[in-house]
Amino acid sequence: MKYRESEEMYLETILLLKSKLNVVRSIDIANELNYSRASVSRAVNLLKDKGYITIDNLIINFTDNGLAKAHEIYERHEIITKVLVKLGVPYEEAEDNACRIEHVITKELLDYFKKYIEK
Repeated sequence: MKYRESEEMYLETILLLKSKLNVVRSIDIANELNYSRASVSRAVNLLKDKGYITIDNLIINFTDNGLAKAHEIYERHEIITKVLVKLGVPYEEAEDNACRIEHVITKELLDYFKKYIEK
């Protein structure tokens, strides 16, 4: 997996966990992704170094930039899922494929997808 994909996956996972939990810690991410705590710790520290998150008393919070990036990633995921479902793909399969497609789709193609689901 390329770093950009991994970075985006972690940001999206943190965003989704924040919608379910009061606080998000590295252990929550590890449990959600079924990854080792060491792997998650490395990734979280990279996100922190890039200025996407802060960590205070083990609690992970987004910076403004990180929150905006996470929302952008999740929006791509939702749009792609909606297009696939509209094309007749079963929801679970659409969700699974959207996870892969969201990392490689161009902004231009995503704009076409947005127009398609608005019809």
